Amino acid sequence: MYKFISKSESDTIKFAKNLASKLSKSDVVVLTGELGSGKTKFTQGFLEYFGLANEISSPTFTIVNEYNTKDGQNIYHFDVYRLSDTEEFYAIGGEEYFENGICIIEWGELILDALPKDYIHITFEKDVTDENYRLLKIETIGEKFKNLFPSK
Repeated sequence: MYKFISKSESDTIKFAKNLASKLSKSDVVVLTGELGSGKTKFTQGFLEYFGLANEISSPTFTIVNEYNTKDGQNIYHFDVYRLSDTEEFYAIGGEEYFENGICIIEWGELILDALPKDYIHITFEKDVTDENYRLLKIETIGEKFKNLFPSK
């Protein structure tokens, strides 16, 4: 597991931009963490890398927002918190998005059995002593991303 300490929103955004630069079509990033822990800032930074900084909106009520980059890359931002189970994810054709672009899935731990065999799981934790600090725990699931983060 790789750990990243973010000392500010701009740190989280920079981390996300850096990760975005390394990903491509069919890559999946799962974001876990309580409300206000930095998932949206991460997504903002991720989209910023693709020139979509002003496009972000929360998919809370729509389940998925679709973004298209100038070079034709599709980015899908899911919030599956309101889904009752994995079957509901399949019912909206959720797994079809995996092959068509980069997917960022908030609350993805709720649909674990629907996720592809390879993905990046980032858990966001707030720091009790400093409201600006976040601990990001990054796990690579499967083989595809195992060399993406430095081992410690």
